[in-house]
Amino acid sequence: MSLYELHHRPDLDAPILLVALDGWIDAGGAAARAVESIVAQGESTHVATFDADALLDFRARRPILHLVDGVNTGLTWSATELHATVAPNGTDVLLLTGVEPDHAWNAFADSVLALAVELGCRMQIGLGAYPAAAPHTRPVQLSATASTDDLAAQVGLVRGTVDVPAGIEAVLEQRFAGIGLPAVGVWAQVPHYVAAMRYPAAAARLIEGLNLVAGTDFGTEDLDTEIGAMRTRIDELVESNPQHVAMIRQLEEAYDESLEAMAGDEPSLGGGELPSGDELAEELQRFLREQGD
Repeated sequence: MSLYELHHRPDLDAPILLVALDGWIDAGGAAARAVESIVAQGESTHVATFDADALLDFRARRPILHLVDGVNTGLTWSATELHATVAPNGTDVLLLTGVEPDHAWNAFADSVLALAVELGCRMQIGLGAYPAAAPHTRPVQLSATASTDDLAAQVGLVRGTVDVPAGIEAVLEQRFAGIGLPAVGVWAQVPHYVAAMRYPAAAARLIEGLNLVAGTDFGTEDLDTEIGAMRTRIDELVESNPQHVAMIRQLEEAYDESLEAMAGDEPSLGGGELPSGDELAEELQRFLREQGD
């Protein structure tokens, strides 16, 4: 039995498969916001829908009931879908978005790979973000999980050896690599004290990383206003508390030292020890709530 329903078979020229599924690590909502920006830059076509009943646990992801004056007007269900779009420079892109499966990961990965091969995909790229000991006053850094050393070097290395829980994107990476197609996960490092909020600077950096690896030319101009507003809000809160200022200075020093170490090819896991940012994170979230949208 097929795990997906094919709605449309688009005529594509060596597309990339871009994967950004809810349910895995996406600090600051960076991958989700990056996909929103990408989708807004062109028309998209609905290609396929994956079998939610076979893949998702609806007790964990209950559908949303829409009530109007007590009347059940419908339900919105979680879904995992494939869409096709085109970058401004004409590069074809397949977008795998929606919800990361709860079940049948191997069967899902096999289905995605088969569909990608059928549609002529040349590369798979995943987007994500994780909390790091980085200050908001410095550029967002990228790191990679990749099928080859060369691909990882294009984005940025997490030097050293580490064992961490994997998302479905890592499974897809291995499936693509297994048939000789390049695969890379592009990860933005989000300041740990803002990881629970929207952090548009990381979304813009993910789009830049995508453009670098895939040869696309998606813009980030639509994020500029959000980036500036968030930076101003965080600066206002930090500057009002000497302890917060000291913590940011400490993070800046560690960040700069880390870049120097990377330039000198010294081993680094790209995160460092996280200074305690719980108090600052709580105050930031309260501050932003009080400011509204």
